[in-house]
Amino acid sequence: MPLYRDEAIVLRTHKLGEADRIITLLTRHHGRVRAVAKGVRRTSSRFGSRLEPFTHVDLQLAEGRNLDTITQAETLSLFHAGLGLDYDRYTAGTVMLETAERLVSEEKEPALQQFLLLVGGLRVLASGERGPGQVLDSYLLRSLAVAGYAPSFAHCARCGLEGRHRWFNPSMGGVLCSTCRVPGSASPAPETLALLGALLAGDWPEVEAAEPRHLKEAGGLVAAYLAWHLERGLRSLAYVER
Repeated sequence: MPLYRDEAIVLRTHKLGEADRIITLLTRHHGRVRAVAKGVRRTSSRFGSRLEPFTHVDLQLAEGRNLDTITQAETLSLFHAGLGLDYDRYTAGTVMLETAERLVSEEKEPALQQFLLLVGGLRVLASGERGPGQVLDSYLLRSLAVAGYAPSFAHCARCGLEGRHRWFNPSMGGVLCSTCRVPGSASPAPETLALLGALLAGDWPEVEAAEPRHLKEAGGLVAAYLAWHLERGLRSLAYVER
């Protein structure tokens, strides 16, 4: 069987047979890959804890007809070590993993930008340098943008009119002017819309200066935008405390 190497983040695992697991990975060069880790559930397994969710690994894999097989695994970063003892950071991280898996839907299709976003987001989240809610919202907006669902905060998503607009609608792609407003549109505070733009752009000084009420409102809008474009909500998002 042909062998190949790649760098990956472990997104999810589930049991296979008595001792194996199927590992879902987001890789640097091959996009989303599902692979078998043989004997990983045995105490004598050479893989140890290297193939748990949140782990950043360097892998050797053997190509298979249906599933590839992991033959070697070396740890690059144990992000779960910085997340496991903090509920807010852990739940934010699980949303990031689930989002990455949902947005990179085709197996073996390269998704380098999504991979780099996930690695960077998990690194910041695990470091504790920034608030977990803000790291999560910034990651979600950016990953949606990379997937082709970039929200508009600077001009009307429908007619393109520039300026500060009052209305926001996930189904329309962002903010709307008064003329283009559709029923059911939200009317967030101007500070919240500015904050959303900062989260998308990675303007951390502006994000860190935001008031808690605007952070909470922005989080709700990001969740609504994500749910609309994924067509159904994320299971893990229900555990995130806003």
